[in-house]
Amino acid sequence: MSRNGDVAVVTGAASGIGAATARLLADRGWRVVCADVQAERVEEVAWRIGPQARALRVDVAREDDVAAAVDLAVEAFGRLDLMFANAGVFGAYGPIHTADMDAVDATWAIDLRGVFLSMKHAARVMRPRQSGVIIATTSPAAVAGGVGNHAYSAAKAGILGLMRSVAGELRPHGIRVNAIMPGPTATPMNADLATGDATAVERTAELLKARTDGKRPAFAEDIAEAVAFLASPAAEMITAHTLVVDGGFTAIPGDSRWTKGENEAGGAIFEAGRRGG
Repeated sequence: MSRNGDVAVVTGAASGIGAATARLLADRGWRVVCADVQAERVEEVAWRIGPQARALRVDVAREDDVAAAVDLAVEAFGRLDLMFANAGVFGAYGPIHTADMDAVDATWAIDLRGVFLSMKHAARVMRPRQSGVIIATTSPAAVAGGVGNHAYSAAKAGILGLMRSVAGELRPHGIRVNAIMPGPTATPMNADLATGDATAVERTAELLKARTDGKRPAFAEDIAEAVAFLASPAAEMITAHTLVVDGGFTAIPGDSRWTKGENEAGGAIFEAGRRGG
């Protein structure tokens, strides 16, 4: 579905779901600000997309950085139609009784504060136009114990409450707010967590396949399609909703979750429903 001229900010756009979404939107006529703390990688993503993309180094935990991404969209392209608050980290790991609170706070700063700031500054420029879409990336860890670490799970659950609250506030202003919940997704960041090699996306897909009843896992492009749908006129009546994109993963009975130390090398494995990276 072509959206010629529409403008998006995508955080976490240096790889994985963020990069795939930026590419898909651009292919469909959107202009895109690609935002990520990994400056060189996000610049390459924008360069490969072409003149309808801009890149900006953004630490989503810093309000000035998030505000700058929104301002760049308005300055470069005239407005903001979509904020995809996708950036996040797996973050602090370990038992609750030994939690490193500095690591916990750092996880929350990126995974929850970053989404809050993205919504805040998107609303700042969308409200005067009485139009816009905000989408945040959450995780099955928000609703299922044992899928992610405690800090990550709390942040992703917080996104759901925040999304519904902000959706209620902004609905009268013509702004829709939703969340996307990816299940097992083969992305470079998850590949790095699963195998120690960010390029091993296909190998990661095979590892995930074993955890999804032999069905293929999602790829970043699958999640990008769901984001594009929620941002489209076809989803005009959808707000305050969490769209689960997991191929039925959360419906599988029994323990179908990744646990730390379960990959072939015995290293740290990711939980299957982590952020869209």
